Amino acid sequence: MADGDDGSSGSGTWTARKAGRAETLHVRNCRIEVLSGPDAGRVFTVGVPLIQIGRTGVEVTLADRRVSSMHAEIRLGEDGYRLRDLGSTNGTRVGGLRIVEAFLEPGSLIGIGDSVLRFTPLSTSVELPLWEEARYGSLVGATPVMRQLFDRIDRVAATDSTVLITGETGTGKELVAEAIHERSARARGPFVVLDCGAIAPSLFEDHLFGHEAGAFTSARRSAEGVFQAASGGTLFIDEIAELPLDVQPKLLRSVETRSIRKIGSTQGITCDVRVVAATHVDLAEAVNRKAFRPDLYYRIAVARLHLPALRERMDDVPLLAQHFWDTLTAQERGPLPESFLDWASRHRWPGNARELRNAVERLLAGHALPDDAPPEATPTPPPDAPAPSVDLAVPFRVAKQRVIDEFDRRYMTALLAATDWNISTAARVAGLDRMSVYKLIGRLGIKRRGGS
Repeated sequence: MADGDDGSSGSGTWTARKAGRAETLHVRNCRIEVLSGPDAGRVFTVGVPLIQIGRTGVEVTLADRRVSSMHAEIRLGEDGYRLRDLGSTNGTRVGGLRIVEAFLEPGSLIGIGDSVLRFTPLSTSVELPLWEEARYGSLVGATPVMRQLFDRIDRVAATDSTVLITGETGTGKELVAEAIHERSARARGPFVVLDCGAIAPSLFEDHLFGHEAGAFTSARRSAEGVFQAASGGTLFIDEIAELPLDVQPKLLRSVETRSIRKIGSTQGITCDVRVVAATHVDLAEAVNRKAFRPDLYYRIAVARLHLPALRERMDDVPLLAQHFWDTLTAQERGPLPESFLDWASRHRWPGNARELRNAVERLLAGHALPDDAPPEATPTPPPDAPAPSVDLAVPFRVAKQRVIDEFDRRYMTALLAATDWNISTAARVAGLDRMSVYKLIGRLGIKRRGGS
């Protein structure tokens, strides 16, 4: 938006730059009046990009017993004001109609529980600082929503608060967690990852807290869990929504007391750990479904960071694609083909930045792109490129698997050497999850030089 524009077009956010000052993101103040219900007469004036309405720990707190703990949210964006029900028990209504999601007009009446609220955008706004660069750690983005996120990450990193990172799969939540760790006072300590999506339900407690020898049949020796391993550093709990309900109070206790007790032990162990959690699931909805404990939610969501989907920041696609193009190979290749960028600007990227990275990697490898991609975007292999040998003495499937295994082995060996066997970094570079990297290492029998 041009300098001096006050956002009067009706958007919830806009950028502006005044003479001699850095560019800032403006978030419009909104007034929410309670017209009827137990809180009738109360007025809330809020100036944040995400306004949650409910009974506990939200921006608009109501005493109405028919309102869920986290009932609904209003997200302010460049496209307007988006109201979304958070899986509440009694639903959310606009103009008398029950909605899942709807855009709000000024003066809209919102019905939740036994209460009716009136939503009114104001002419005043709150200024939020923007990060001056289009990069933060391994994160890339020049759009205002990303640069504001970078500034928030930097401020959160300077604290020791627990953090909840939300966003769709493939948006880069682990990169945010790593950036928080690297910019924090704990940067010299360990950064330990627990991927809840890759653990059997019966093994969560053991992974978190460890066990003593003899604690169960196969426990021949004592083992530490991720809490103990992360002491002095950061514990990143990925996909925390997968944590079983019976384990959640034990995690809550450890986060609050910074101490753990191994399975089979009566002794507590102090663990100086900062917890950063992430999920692609809407935890507010999970709380309303009683699939996630509200007390654990409030404890880990002291600071909340949300990563927007790539389709919500399409202006970043060329920058991000060029970043992947430059970093996926050591060879100097220059700019991306214009035909690829034209296609990328039209694609909706349901897989987010991870899907874009994979598309660029396929382009580099000379593979076919998705059906909606322009044929000319895919380069052809050089005519003198060596072809793998063919052994007609073995069945087709066996011969094909041998070629694939050889490529996988060469790729993974080079990748692990380049990343000094940092599995998290290797997984990020390869566009894989960490468990897939571990499985490839095991299947291909790759061993670190000097290791067993």
